[in-house]
Amino acid sequence: MTRSLRVWAALLATSALTCASPGLAQPAGDTVGKTVETSHAPRWPSEPTAPKSAPNVLVIMTDDVGYGVSSAFGGPVPTPTFDALASNGLRYSRFNTTALCSPTRASLLTGREPHNVNMGNVTNLPTGYDGYTTVIPKTAATIAEILKEGGYNTAMLGKGHVTPEWEMSPAGPFDRWPTGLGFEYFYGFLSADTSLWNPNLVENEKAVEQPDDPTYHFEKDIANHAIGWLQAQHASAPGKPFFMYYAPGAAHTPHQAPREWLDKFKGRFDQGWDKVREESFERQKAMGLIPKDSVLSPRPAALPAWDTLDAEHKKVAARLMEAYAATVAYSDFQAGRVIQALRDSGQLDNTMVVFIEGDNGSSAEGGLDGLAFEQSSITGHKETFAELASHYDDIGGPNVYNHFPAPWAWAMNSPYPWWKQIASQAGGTRNGMVISWPARIKDVGTFRVQYAHVSDIAPTILEATGVKAPSTVQGIPQQPLDGISLAYSFAAPKAASQRRTQVFEMMENFGVYHDGWMAGTLPKRMAWEVGVGEDRKLGIGPDSRKWTLFNLDKDFTTANDLATSNPAKLKEMQDLFWKEAAANHILPIHDYSEGAQGRPTLGGNRSHFVYRAPLSHLNEDAAPHTIGKSFTIDADVDVGTHAKGVLVTQGGRFGGYAFYLKNGMPVFHYNAVGSDEFTIRAPSALSAGHHKVTAAFKADKAQAGSGGTLTISIDGKPVASGQIGRTIRGWMSHTEGFDVGMDTITPVNGDYTVADSRFSGTIRQIDIDLK
Repeated sequence: MTRSLRVWAALLATSALTCASPGLAQPAGDTVGKTVETSHAPRWPSEPTAPKSAPNVLVIMTDDVGYGVSSAFGGPVPTPTFDALASNGLRYSRFNTTALCSPTRASLLTGREPHNVNMGNVTNLPTGYDGYTTVIPKTAATIAEILKEGGYNTAMLGKGHVTPEWEMSPAGPFDRWPTGLGFEYFYGFLSADTSLWNPNLVENEKAVEQPDDPTYHFEKDIANHAIGWLQAQHASAPGKPFFMYYAPGAAHTPHQAPREWLDKFKGRFDQGWDKVREESFERQKAMGLIPKDSVLSPRPAALPAWDTLDAEHKKVAARLMEAYAATVAYSDFQAGRVIQALRDSGQLDNTMVVFIEGDNGSSAEGGLDGLAFEQSSITGHKETFAELASHYDDIGGPNVYNHFPAPWAWAMNSPYPWWKQIASQAGGTRNGMVISWPARIKDVGTFRVQYAHVSDIAPTILEATGVKAPSTVQGIPQQPLDGISLAYSFAAPKAASQRRTQVFEMMENFGVYHDGWMAGTLPKRMAWEVGVGEDRKLGIGPDSRKWTLFNLDKDFTTANDLATSNPAKLKEMQDLFWKEAAANHILPIHDYSEGAQGRPTLGGNRSHFVYRAPLSHLNEDAAPHTIGKSFTIDADVDVGTHAKGVLVTQGGRFGGYAFYLKNGMPVFHYNAVGSDEFTIRAPSALSAGHHKVTAAFKADKAQAGSGGTLTISIDGKPVASGQIGRTIRGWMSHTEGFDVGMDTITPVNGDYTVADSRFSGTIRQIDIDLK
């Protein structure tokens, strides 16, 4: 008898013995035929239940939309959805963000100061100092996590930008992906921005392929998914409230909208930024948003007057602004579809909608002329105005990544000077916000002037829903909330502001608000000087900065700097800043190029990479770090005749490289953005069979951006060689990933399409070595 049969025989014998023996088959005492007594009635594990009549909560936050953009806040861009919510809710005229994307979003979700949850800069630029690692701690549970534990369903659509870059790979960890931050459903993108025509999408924790739809646009897509989720949630659990965070990609770069929406704004900005800003200022006064005795703050000296531009510069600048306006308007329209879905289902009355127009002021990162490619400043491409102008007809479409000139950002932040990144000035931090809740807020169509901060939103939601902030979450003690609920202002338009002090710091721009006074530094460099390889101005430390001082109760627009005339008050405010900075993990104030050494990385410390199967959407940190290095790609493949397709690629249309076969011929293309594109082609096709195909790049210098020589070899024999004039420095691509055996999202060049990029042969192994 085999061992397995002996084991089964023993088990059967034991079973028979147990059944036959009363002493073994049942406990002492005869219970046959008797009812088994229990200590309680039947009961089941229960789910948390939200407080009775708790409202649904919808938080909408757009991207890089300044205070003076929307028609609801006097701006030139019609935003009927935002306007309608303002007419049926409250407009907060002194609401503030952090002046930068990731910090604002982390503060919104956690109810804490950004540095207190380690988000002192965008996730793309972490440093190793407390307050700047971009790792949200588990001691700061998000509002989504709290509401989920309080009986809510939770969903997030759109932009994330709160996940550390080294945690964005398929290997996780997923703790700081939206699904790890309390959202039961996520559909959107994880990084700073994405093409609205060809986005890099994730659903929950898996990459999503873009549908083959010529009318596709990201803003429509997330609205469709939001509506679908709301309908499914309501059908499944009509008595259970929801929390949805709806975060459009608009209007961060790129400014992209359907052609019919672009056409709506043709000629609307031909009068230029000075006039547009003045017109917005007058509307803001007329509507009562700002005091009627306000003075329009002056144009920063770094910006040119519109009248100094020649005709061609005006033409291009106006078109770039048209694309921005169309993007904002189209996003507003799609958000309106989500609101209408709630109205149609009868849920809008008991839904508190918090609509924040922008996560910071409008962005001046496009520089004085604007850009055809945002990536120019990131990768080191020196984009000329002639190159920009050559893309005039492409602006707003899928082939460019356009950004408007800095003076438009200044105009869109009316009535304030400055822009995104400048946390020490209102132009960077002041954003329009509306709160609408028909079942609760009755004083509709009015303004609220209490000083507020984005960290106040989470406590406001908790008070509105009746869900208490827990002392522990999943057994982890929680940091106190820094935010202050705004619910006190709902029925009390003249209530004193409960927020008396607010500290700011972002990109070395820092200041403090206290009881109507604001003191802050002027920027040491312009926003368009923050790109990779620019002068870091490291010698200008925190102690050598010039400060401004404003009495905001008397000078709403920050037009009158009192720093010179009231040095005692300035000193008092400066002392307060340093005290608050020390208490909120802001120190040391430092440049993001300092303290970045040793950051966690999946691929940054490796020199050899092996791939044996097709792979797609691998994030940049986990991919080979080729920037500033020589490298070799060896592909061991089997091919038939006329072989085609991608072996290896990283990035896409807006920067990257690809090694592929075209009509059987090996080709290497390096896209260093815009006009900086370089191709090396083998002169003949591979024969059918097994081959080792190599692309070897030898850099001229061991530094980021260096050009070099690329040599293609077949079975060890060099067959083609050529010069790559420059390579990318900074990020290879913050919008697209690394693929093996295919290309996804957008192609690196026009030799192939994503649809026909799949390698027709068999990949045995690909080795990549960095030197």
